[in-house]
Amino acid sequence: MGGSSLLDPLTRLYEAFGETWLTMQAARLAAGASKGWPVTDVRKAAEAAADELVDCIGGFVPGLLAEHRSEGRHLVMATTTPEALVAPLAKKLGFDAVVATRWATQDSGRAYAGEVDGEFLWGRQKLLAVRRWATEHGVKLRNSYAYSDSYFDGGLLAAVGHPVAVNPDPRLAILARVAGWNVQHLDVSPGVVKVAGRELQHWLRRCNRPDLVPNARFEFTGVDNIPATGGVILVFNHRSYFDSVAVNLLVARSGRTSRFLGKKEVFDAPIIGALSKAFGGIRVVRASGSEEPLDAAAAALAGGEMVVMAPQGTIPRGPAFFDPILQGRWGAAKLAARTKAAVIPVGLWGTEVVWPRNSRLPRFTGSRPLVTVAVGPPVKLNYRSPDADTKKIMIAISALLPAESRVQRTPSDAELAATFPPGYQGDAAQEATRRPGTDT
Repeated sequence: MGGSSLLDPLTRLYEAFGETWLTMQAARLAAGASKGWPVTDVRKAAEAAADELVDCIGGFVPGLLAEHRSEGRHLVMATTTPEALVAPLAKKLGFDAVVATRWATQDSGRAYAGEVDGEFLWGRQKLLAVRRWATEHGVKLRNSYAYSDSYFDGGLLAAVGHPVAVNPDPRLAILARVAGWNVQHLDVSPGVVKVAGRELQHWLRRCNRPDLVPNARFEFTGVDNIPATGGVILVFNHRSYFDSVAVNLLVARSGRTSRFLGKKEVFDAPIIGALSKAFGGIRVVRASGSEEPLDAAAAALAGGEMVVMAPQGTIPRGPAFFDPILQGRWGAAKLAARTKAAVIPVGLWGTEVVWPRNSRLPRFTGSRPLVTVAVGPPVKLNYRSPDADTKKIMIAISALLPAESRVQRTPSDAELAATFPPGYQGDAAQEATRRPGTDT
């Protein structure tokens, strides 16, 4: 069908500047390009496009729609885009109705006439159309939710009881802040902060370089084992507080962003807690039995994100630290069984030399100890037994560690002392019997 010469520059203008008065006027005039287009051909093209567009929808959109659907709410797509083009997509996404600009037809409805039928639904006209639909269907806007990324939908957002600015353009972001509206980015986990359309992890990636770490050298192997896209569970062995530095460098090296599971004490701390939330961290209250962290992690994986966790839960203490057989908890295995996301093992070694657990701060000496970060292929799980799958995960991590890690030996008193927090006065033998991940 014709009209590409007009629509192509319009598309480039929209991609560069977002929705503006100019692009909307051009879109209004673009209806003329449809003159003579057969209605059946447009419908077939729109249906074919819908199949591809569904795959382009933000990973967290299906979950949001399912949540509203489970609450018994009507799902209505209100858009300036012509109904002829958007209706198939709305149907595939499970919307109940579409409020959109309509193209007039001719030849007894067989072809488009090249003009708008009724109002061009943009700005105030879109708001009025939504109000008409709500009145006709007995829906109270004050009890409704509305989502938009455009400043020109400010009136519509202000008319509902639950306005949400989604991936907002700069002007809408300012309006949302002034009005106190919720801001959401449906391509990342809830709570993740984005600046100029990019996550904080993206902006800091240039600083996340091994050569900028003054007290350690790093050796990375197998980074290509981390899938470039899709839900991934990255699991590593816990040896030191310095593990977070090594894993962060690995994530940056992979070109992806991640969601870390961390203990509640980190999230409750001033400044650090706020930053952890802004980066998309998942708060874990250990020994609480709550499924909330797993629910949040599963949602992140469903959205195509990478979740990072240490199956051990915490750094082993005493003789357990030197045990060649790594012990883990079931979280990663249960998450994998629930989501079928790939589990990628990571073996860390040498982080405990840079920051022993009995030290309040990492060591800064003349030498730079070597930290090795080895990434293995996905772990093959059977999803039938969390215990069996956890053992497979821990064996896969162990296989990535140096040969010395698999030698049973008796540690010295100094080595044992280095595995306990500063000032610890407990019994190392008793600590060795504790289940991994249960201490604080």
